[in-house]
Amino acid sequence: MKLLFQNATIVTAGTSYVSDLLVADGKIEKIGKGLLVPDGCEVIDARGKLLTYGLCDVHVHFREPGRPDKETILTGSQAAAAGGYTTVCTMPNLDPCPDTPEHLAEQQRLIDEAGLIDVLPYATLTVGRKGFVPVDMAALKPHVVAFSDDGSGIQDRGVMQQLMEQAVREDVIIAAHCEDNSLLHGGYIHAGRYAEAHGHRGIVSESEWGQIARDLEVAKETGCRYHVCHISTKESVDVIRKYKAQGVRVTCETAPHYLTLCEDDLREEGRFKMNPPLRSAGDRTALLEGLCDGTIDCIATDHAPHTAEEKGRGLANSPFGIVGLETSFAVLYTHLVLKGIISLERLVELMNDAPRRAFRISGKLAEGEPADLALFDIENKYQIDSKEFKSKGKATPFDGWTVKGRCVMTVKAGDRVQ
Repeated sequence: MKLLFQNATIVTAGTSYVSDLLVADGKIEKIGKGLLVPDGCEVIDARGKLLTYGLCDVHVHFREPGRPDKETILTGSQAAAAGGYTTVCTMPNLDPCPDTPEHLAEQQRLIDEAGLIDVLPYATLTVGRKGFVPVDMAALKPHVVAFSDDGSGIQDRGVMQQLMEQAVREDVIIAAHCEDNSLLHGGYIHAGRYAEAHGHRGIVSESEWGQIARDLEVAKETGCRYHVCHISTKESVDVIRKYKAQGVRVTCETAPHYLTLCEDDLREEGRFKMNPPLRSAGDRTALLEGLCDGTIDCIATDHAPHTAEEKGRGLANSPFGIVGLETSFAVLYTHLVLKGIISLERLVELMNDAPRRAFRISGKLAEGEPADLALFDIENKYQIDSKEFKSKGKATPFDGWTVKGRCVMTVKAGDRVQ
């Protein structure tokens, strides 16, 4: 298939320009103004639209194997393509969890059969994701993007030290869900004004940042490549900033909902419940500052689908997790770029170039590279409607929001997947 995008606003980290782009034989063949139309080529009028390299999300949950009623590799990759993503990294809280090459092979078979885009699996950090016995990283590393026990923090410092020492030997990345179980006390939303006013049990911020601080001390000692998942508190930003200044090899992510919402936006609905929870307005401000000064490296969705019945049980009784792949670019473009908080080029870096760099994932918008592309219409407003999602999960706090930046086409290796 040959595609010619004409007069597109091409955006990469640090730059944007208007040009044509020709796709042929699955690759970006030529970028330049006034390109001739080859025989048999489909011409796409991209005037006024943004053309980027396919976005990269390093934190998603596709639920297969284990809970295909919540999401499958197929529906998850359809949702990703609908949001402009051509690469996603799937977290290992599955059944069976990918803690051995044999268990991982079961997930990889499903990916090979149904994945429409690049679906890169994580392996667990510990056997069974139970936090005690380290996995054999050497056996797993050829097949995974990184190692994580996402959904569970490593409670024992000694276990984390063993993991980091092994990670250094094998030159792999640890991506940590930081949560101190001793500080949770049955909480399920942020321990703040809303929890107090409505009689909910709260999760204190220290349950997140305290474990980050502990791990960064170990990372400093070992030299481990360490990535912090979905940070949500101002103290987390502060401590990561501090250790980055000391040369520790740490990267981190946050998610669209932490940048655009806070506890003041909570409602008594399961679509507002995620882990970590929506924090205070001050936490959100600190996250935006960390985004602007480079402390926060990238934005990931933590796309976590559940059934409608599960998410219909309110804040107290619903499981943690919301979906985000199909809303992330539009929400962030509307509420960060159009409001002047960050530039469009910076947003693209946070959603594509930076996560690829942090996790050593190839791909960039340049001649000769695979034709993984996303085209966004930034002119027309539309209303987010979860009933239209490709994902099986429909729980989103952004339902009904009016935004700009709909993905109108996604191309994977030269073929349309959206």
